[in-house]
Amino acid sequence: MSQDDILQSTKSVIQGLDALKNEHAKMLESVVDSMNSSLQIDTNKLEEKAGLLRKSMDMIELGIGEAHVMMQLGNHLQNLEAEKQKLRTQVKRLCQENAWLRDELATAQKKLHECEQANAAYSVEIEHLKFLKDVKQYDVNENNPSSSNNPPSTNGSSGQAMDLVNDLFPNDDDVYMDQQDMGNGSNQSRRFDSYADLTMSPSQSATGSFASTTGYEIPARLKTLHNLVIQYASQGRYEVAVPLCRQALEDLEKTSGHQHPDVATMLNILALVYRDQSKFKEAGVLLNDALAIREKTLGPDHPAVAATLNNLAVLYGKRNKFRDAEVLCKRALEIREKCLGSSHPDVAKQLNNLALLCQNQGKYDEVESYYKRAIEIYTKTLGIDDP
Repeated sequence: MSQDDILQSTKSVIQGLDALKNEHAKMLESVVDSMNSSLQIDTNKLEEKAGLLRKSMDMIELGIGEAHVMMQLGNHLQNLEAEKQKLRTQVKRLCQENAWLRDELATAQKKLHECEQANAAYSVEIEHLKFLKDVKQYDVNENNPSSSNNPPSTNGSSGQAMDLVNDLFPNDDDVYMDQQDMGNGSNQSRRFDSYADLTMSPSQSATGSFASTTGYEIPARLKTLHNLVIQYASQGRYEVAVPLCRQALEDLEKTSGHQHPDVATMLNILALVYRDQSKFKEAGVLLNDALAIREKTLGPDHPAVAATLNNLAVLYGKRNKFRDAEVLCKRALEIREKCLGSSHPDVAKQLNNLALLCQNQGKYDEVESYYKRAIEIYTKTLGIDDP
């Protein structure tokens, strides 16, 4: 039964009660008139009848009052329902407006992201053009000995940029340790310069010797990108260097897949930026990923694998995990001896690293042995008077 049906029935009941009330009022009036003209015996009966009529009229009035209350309550409920429907309509409209605003926000964010990407691309292109200009100026100075004493460019980092590109590859992540303040007998690990971590040995050339022996050559784009990252990080602008690395890493993974040597190189570059920020845990994750990729794509005995192992050893040394670092350093030494020969200067540098790790663990007999081997190699290959 609907609310309207209930209200209609209540109105009918009120009309019926009003009619009954009028009928009782007439009967009561008739009884009162009869009482005035009747005998004593008949008067008692008429009074009793009048009392019953009055009682019935009171109950009828009570029923009429309750019916009116129900009518008012019904009207109030109808008003509430109408207000509820109105609020629902407003909520629906607000939801539609909110959805529209969300779409507008998403569109604006997308446009902002595209603009930021375009801006980053333009920044990279500008830096690349500056770099090419510095390289050209450097070549001009090389061809003109008379001007070799003059700065190659007004950019303070241009000469460093050229050296970094020449020295960066193939061992794009190779680092060698050093020790200082050992005179008092205390074992103190030296703080390592993150951007000395990318130098290669003097016996190797970035222009072709590594590619000819290993079959893998670092793309020029990665060399330029690494130079930009070095410039930003050396200025402390990690908020630019890190997103630049991550964007390049995403692009490489989209074009070449995750299991590619270029991806490993980019992971290594990002790891060194993190290491320079003392984010050793994040750097370790990236270096382990780079190591796995290089082992799979280049082989377990590749020089790049040795370089990554050496970087991990340095990272573990920074975290005072000298035992784990020693294991990695020994494996790197085995690879270098296998690829370069036991008398190569890079083998001597790896022996020097291993000696420092053993020194931090108090293994002085092994320290002496590794240093002696390193000195023998340096004496044999570089001469007794070499610095």
